[in-house]
Amino acid sequence: MKVVVIQGPNLNMLGLREQNIYGPMKLEEIHAQMKAFAEQNGMEIEFFQSNLEGEIVDKIQECLGDANGIIINPAAYTHTSIAIRDAIAAVQLPTIEVHISNIYRREEFRHKSLIAPVCAGQISGFGPFSYHLAMVAMLQIFNEMKALQEAQKQQQA
Repeated sequence: MKVVVIQGPNLNMLGLREQNIYGPMKLEEIHAQMKAFAEQNGMEIEFFQSNLEGEIVDKIQECLGDANGIIINPAAYTHTSIAIRDAIAAVQLPTIEVHISNIYRREEFRHKSLIAPVCAGQISGFGPFSYHLAMVAMLQIFNEMKALQEAQKQQQA
C-alpha cells in the first residue's frame, strides 16, 4: 500500500520558523521518521512539499490510481482552500489531515478547517509526533480496507 505525504506552504521552513509553535525538528527529519515507520510496516511512501496551491491540487490529482492514501498538512491553506478540499473529495482516497500545532488553541481564523470534512480524520497538536499518529491511523485504514476486501471475496465464493 502506498501513502503520499503532501506538505503545504512554509513547512519547508520547519526547524527555523517559530520554534515555540512548531519545534526545532526539520521537515527532512520528520520525513525520515515516517519513512522508517513505512518500511517497518510494508508501506510505500512518497513525499511532496509546495508553497503553491495549484501544485498541491495537481499532486492530489496525481494520487488517483497511484496511491492508496494521502496524509496532508495543508498548512495555511487549511483555512482558505476550496480547491484543495475539492481535489481531495474528487480522488476519493482515504486522507488524513495533520497539523503540528493545535490549530484550535491558536488564532480564531485557524479554528475552521475547510479540509477536515472531506478527510477520514484530523490529527492536530502533537508536534512532529502528529505525523507518526497519522501513519498509525493510515495503517489501520489500510488494514480495514484489506479485511473488507477479503470478507467480500469470501462472500462471493
